[in-house]
Amino acid sequence: MKTSFLTAALIGLATLIAPSALLAQRPLERKDCIVRIESCEAILREFQADPTTAIPSDVLARARAIVITNQFKGGVILGIKDGYGVLLAKKADGQWGLPILIRAGETSVGLQVGGQAIETIYIFNDDQTPRRMFAQRLNIGADAAAVAGPRAAASQRSNDEILRTAVLVYTKARGLLAGATIKTGFLAADNDANRLLYSTTFTMPEILDSDWITPPEEVKPLLSYIRSIAP
Repeated sequence: MKTSFLTAALIGLATLIAPSALLAQRPLERKDCIVRIESCEAILREFQADPTTAIPSDVLARARAIVITNQFKGGVILGIKDGYGVLLAKKADGQWGLPILIRAGETSVGLQVGGQAIETIYIFNDDQTPRRMFAQRLNIGADAAAVAGPRAAASQRSNDEILRTAVLVYTKARGLLAGATIKTGFLAADNDANRLLYSTTFTMPEILDSDWITPPEEVKPLLSYIRSIAP
């Protein structure tokens, strides 16, 4: 009886994992990178269109970098979260650099059945923190202090102490109070995706701070929108 139950459980687990594994084996193509850029732009626009999730203008005005991530949480045993994102950061001259594709992931221990899309926006209030991704993974809440950011719909003004935190985190979760300490997963460079997107051999640091790479048409809508809400 126990053997039959274990066999059934393993078959069920394999059924859940197999589609993701097959997708992961398919070589990344430039069209996949474009979809990632477009989906992250759509996420940001959706956040800003809803007063209950919109990021206040004073928070955006102080932003030195913005990360938009799209993750999928699933799994029966480990509850693995994996996904992708886009980083935009201001250069030394104060202008927004080109969008950079990144990886976003987390492994959590516990029994989590089912799947759920997780869309998150990170506002960085300094120049150094997002650039840690140049050399290694950046673990939000561990390598950099992170709290839930204030909402545009909140009646009170944004607290200066909150705004001085290295990373402000925005999700669609209800009941998360501004200033609540948050520890999420990791953010890391995806140099292979960026080479495809920009048709270049340059990696994340060079692309981010470059003034010699012409923005491809596919990234211009996101770049224009960021410039309009966070000049």
